[in-house]
Amino acid sequence: MRVYVPLTLPGLAEAYKAGELGAGPFVAYAVTPALREWYLSDDIEELEYAALSRAALASLRLLAADPGAPRRRVVVAADVPDGAAVADPDRGLDPAALGEVRVTGTVALSRAAAVHVDSGDAEADVTAAAQALGAADAGDDDAQFVVDGAEDHELLWYATQEIPNLVGLGEGS
Repeated sequence: MRVYVPLTLPGLAEAYKAGELGAGPFVAYAVTPALREWYLSDDIEELEYAALSRAALASLRLLAADPGAPRRRVVVAADVPDGAAVADPDRGLDPAALGEVRVTGTVALSRAAAVHVDSGDAEADVTAAAQALGAADAGDDDAQFVVDGAEDHELLWYATQEIPNLVGLGEGS
């Protein structure tokens, strides 16, 4: 199963040094039955993009909690064995939990298929979105507009061999 793990650049650096995305359980995003139902699509590429987008929003939440991290969203796409990622049935169709899964066990970084990271052009919008996130969660429409502005930036795709360069971005920014 393909999962999308939200991180920050410092989190990616930690994963690179440790050789693993984390020892479970940890939250990731995937194409779940609830996500399929919500998006009403059978196109797996669209559904995977939706899961990636959910992980990007979770990465934004991590950035909001870590003001020292470079203002770039990071999502690692990794393949885990079936059954290693499980959706919480109690969260069902809760819009805040769409696509959310709990990954059990350790996931070696070697299971990563790709890394998705914001370009430098997105930093101003991602910074503003991280600052506006709390107000958006509280129902402020103007703040939600700012958060949505970060989503207008497509995450760039990087091969896993490029992680050392990305980690350098995280340490040097």
